[in-house]
Amino acid sequence: MPPATTRRPSPLARLSPERLMIGLVLVLVSFGLVMVYSASSATAVLTDTNPSGLVLRQAIAAALGVAAFVVMSRMNPAALRRLSRPLLVVAVVLLVAVLVPGIGTTVNGSQRWITLGAFGQIQPSELAKLAVVLWIAAAIAKEPARVRRKDGLVPYLGVAAVPALLILVEPDLGTTVVLLVAAAAVLAVAGARPRQLAAAGAGAVVLGGFAIMFADYRRDRLFAFIDPWSDQGGAGFQAVQAQLALGSGGVTGVGLGDGIQKAFYLPEADTDMILAAVGEELGLVGVFAALAAFALFAITGYRIALGAPDLHLQLVAAGVTTLVVGQAVVNIGAVLGMMPVTGVPLPFISSGGSSLIVVLASAGLLVNIARRSDAVRAGERAPTQSGDRRRGDGGSRDAGSGGRRRAVASGGRGDLRRHAAGRG
Repeated sequence: MPPATTRRPSPLARLSPERLMIGLVLVLVSFGLVMVYSASSATAVLTDTNPSGLVLRQAIAAALGVAAFVVMSRMNPAALRRLSRPLLVVAVVLLVAVLVPGIGTTVNGSQRWITLGAFGQIQPSELAKLAVVLWIAAAIAKEPARVRRKDGLVPYLGVAAVPALLILVEPDLGTTVVLLVAAAAVLAVAGARPRQLAAAGAGAVVLGGFAIMFADYRRDRLFAFIDPWSDQGGAGFQAVQAQLALGSGGVTGVGLGDGIQKAFYLPEADTDMILAAVGEELGLVGVFAALAAFALFAITGYRIALGAPDLHLQLVAAGVTTLVVGQAVVNIGAVLGMMPVTGVPLPFISSGGSSLIVVLASAGLLVNIARRSDAVRAGERAPTQSGDRRRGDGGSRDAGSGGRRRAVASGGRGDLRRHAAGRG
């Protein structure tokens, strides 16, 4: 009988989630800076403005985002819980302020930004998405059993509905959808009843349908999504130009910087439609590479959530991963013609300082949770190894103290197991 062979783990599996997440973030942000410059410099040259102006602003936002990444990657979970409520209050106040004439700035018919003079603009809806996720995670962790009651979703969805409705009024249906999907992900991981989640989802779909039918531009976008070529000079213009960009790129693209759709043909080439610019210049290879990066981000983020040392951090990891991945799905779906155009940027890659800072802060939270999970596992292994080395003299005493240390190190994990058992 041949000896049993052990299968070696793949190089990807051997990478710790922390290192994998840091590497992904560095690659995506760097790639985004390159594509923002490529997508914006041509129109800047044709309009006699600084071709490096937009990418410089994006680089400043990236530096601020890296600072937020570092802060969030080192923040104590107790401080994160305390921060969740004031952060949500600040986000709601800013969402109200952006709707006030004279404070909010209107661009392309949407009032989503607050101008801060020389410091540029901020988009409060980006902060609101993260604030809702953090608040729901902290509230559920404080009273885990509440979410499984008959009316368990009411307080959480009620609070989430406030920023969601304010964002919808701006109007920004795409961001509203991303916020609600992330909130639903946190509730699902916490053990909310599937029927309640389904009922809440059905209600959101009905309200979304009314929001589309009673707004002419949203209704036109929906019909343009069904057949963009029927109105290629109107509501379907952006979708048609995105398809032309993707089609002209072929397999390997026309070359970085050599695309022509970005020069006044493809609207929002550096923001909402930047993936179409990637497809034209880098072809299917570039598009598939971007899709693979976000798929790997999703796998790594949910892997971190599964290994989180306690319920609160598990909910945070699941929520922020869904936040980033959900936003990517909405953007990619719009560019590829699989969803209506909604004006949601592609995380890490599209230009937009508020979005970049928030997604980098979210990635920092994932790295934070991954580090704490590794520390817990190291605390579980280390006493056993030292006990083995000293087993010859005083082994029983070492085993007992090691058992106590393991119990302390895995206390959060025990709470999580009890919660999961109760959920079943």
